[in-house]
Amino acid sequence: MCGFAGFLDISATTPDRARVVEAMAATLVHRGPDDQGVWCDDQAGIALGFRRLAILDLSPQGHQPMASRDGRWVVSFNGEIYNHGQLRGRLDPVEWRGHSDTEVLLECVSRWGVERALAQFDGMFALALWDRLEQVLYLARDRIGEKPLYWSESNGSLLFGSELKALAAHPAFDRTLDRDALAEYMRLGWIGSPHSIYAKASKLPPGSVMTVKGASRSIRPYWSAAERAQAVAGGFTGGPAAAAERLNQMLRSSIALRMQADVPVGVFLSGGIDSSVTAAIMQELSPNPVHSFTIAFQTAGYDESPYARAVADHVGTDHVEVPISDADALALVPRLPHIWDEPFADPAQLPTALLAQVTRRHVTVALSGDGADELFGGYGIYRSIPKDWSKLAAAPHWLRSLARAGKALPPGLLNHAAGLAGWVGRKRRSYPGYRLRKAVETLEARNLAHLLGLHYSRWRGMPPLVHGAQAPLGLYTDSQRQPDLADPALQVMVLDVLGYLPDDLCVKTDRATMAASLEARLPFLDHAIVEFAWSLPTALKIGATQGKTVLRDVLYRYVPQELVDRPKMGFEVPVGRWLTGALKPWADDLLSEDRLRRQGLFDAKLLSRCWSDHRSGRKNWQTEMWHAVMAQAWLDAQGM
Repeated sequence: MCGFAGFLDISATTPDRARVVEAMAATLVHRGPDDQGVWCDDQAGIALGFRRLAILDLSPQGHQPMASRDGRWVVSFNGEIYNHGQLRGRLDPVEWRGHSDTEVLLECVSRWGVERALAQFDGMFALALWDRLEQVLYLARDRIGEKPLYWSESNGSLLFGSELKALAAHPAFDRTLDRDALAEYMRLGWIGSPHSIYAKASKLPPGSVMTVKGASRSIRPYWSAAERAQAVAGGFTGGPAAAAERLNQMLRSSIALRMQADVPVGVFLSGGIDSSVTAAIMQELSPNPVHSFTIAFQTAGYDESPYARAVADHVGTDHVEVPISDADALALVPRLPHIWDEPFADPAQLPTALLAQVTRRHVTVALSGDGADELFGGYGIYRSIPKDWSKLAAAPHWLRSLARAGKALPPGLLNHAAGLAGWVGRKRRSYPGYRLRKAVETLEARNLAHLLGLHYSRWRGMPPLVHGAQAPLGLYTDSQRQPDLADPALQVMVLDVLGYLPDDLCVKTDRATMAASLEARLPFLDHAIVEFAWSLPTALKIGATQGKTVLRDVLYRYVPQELVDRPKMGFEVPVGRWLTGALKPWADDLLSEDRLRRQGLFDAKLLSRCWSDHRSGRKNWQTEMWHAVMAQAWLDAQGM
């Protein structure tokens, strides 16, 4: 696991390229504290910078940027190619210099070409690859989007790197905000690929490769989640026992590959299904006790540590509980804008970052159960969204026409009318007009994907929050990006693999762990497991009241059912209480109407009024306010 940055001068010349790219890479020292490197070709205008976290081949033979044996290819690479051993065997005879996966990556490209090599990799990665012969730059990202890769074309230079802060260190970087992206963030709590908070910077989509040659550039997929889901859907024809056995073997293989390291490896263990099966298999595969780590919240209702301890005792891991108080979490809040580089509002970022800090004191690599919910139906929405869409699709045409007419009415007028009606009832409800507009938005949903997007959206029914923002096509509104699947539950799960998983969960895990120089590995996101999950009939994944049926069947082979069968908690934190408690003075300053008006980005009156209502207890805007304060904290860190 590492970090890289670089640039290609196309119609400009960057003075002192080596110094600039070194400064870009230096912003990523947390991703790679063990080594650094720079490679430049001034004649070609290319510069690559690197920071290394040594995991495989701790010797200088793993140093990057690295050149291929024939000298044609040079790479800066962040991540792991887990099947590098198998690929090495296919490439022999080769005079290997070391045993790093980076060297294998280069020789695969040299032997097979870029896209064929990418198709062979089982891993999490982002890379910048320079072809010295053809003078072509390739940028590529893993299939699911575990590892980040940003790029920007500004003032004649194409910049790229693992995090936005690296791009921002180049003198040509354009810091103009993307108001459309800011508006999307306020709704979702994250900014979806390919957008970023900056108008001139983009995320390379997962599973894609970007080719840059002179003024020509293209981005195309080498693996498409939507296409693969459509190809394999319903392909598994066995029963529950066969499905569980196949998944068990695939997980054992994936976990074994992800335990490869020349440094200590551990596991995040919450005591839930996903982390418990990961820890149990790791322990079976390990001759020594595996290090396991869990958060122990001091806040009642949020602590899963007793469940994790019970699983750890049963499977025999060397378990560490990380006690977390409100003070610990709140002390980290000011650092969040720097860690995430753009507005990001998944509250689980706090405990994940704190857990990573303590875990790093014991190990350099930690496996996580991320991705199992999205693949095996762990969320209630995989039952509820298809049911809601079925009802909505059956709604009479006149009702939808009425909805369109209702949307044309100003929310203030609806508020006034509904407010007057509220006086005759027992209790006057706040923002009733916006509730009506929220219902209208639901009635206007065009398809299942649109309805899922509304599920994730906040500030529903409210006027536009960001001045001058438009609503561009995105995953939930652009049919070209959506899979076409007959099974509605699978459709929602695949949409989550295209959106929520890479743009929220993987971002959360990558930034939180790399801020502590800890590598996180996600065995459920092996693309073979991903495609197997999509091949299973929904009945093998989702029952009448709970999901992950086949995964539970695997887990019960290792852990007694009574230890792990309990309601899903998630990684929750009490942000609502914090905002009206210890964080209140900080939030008061960030959300003051005067400050918002001076910034000129948000509807200052509306946002400050909602903050006032939340603070006073008149209405719970907990999630919306967390989105707002995280945006404001990021803007404040930028001096805006």
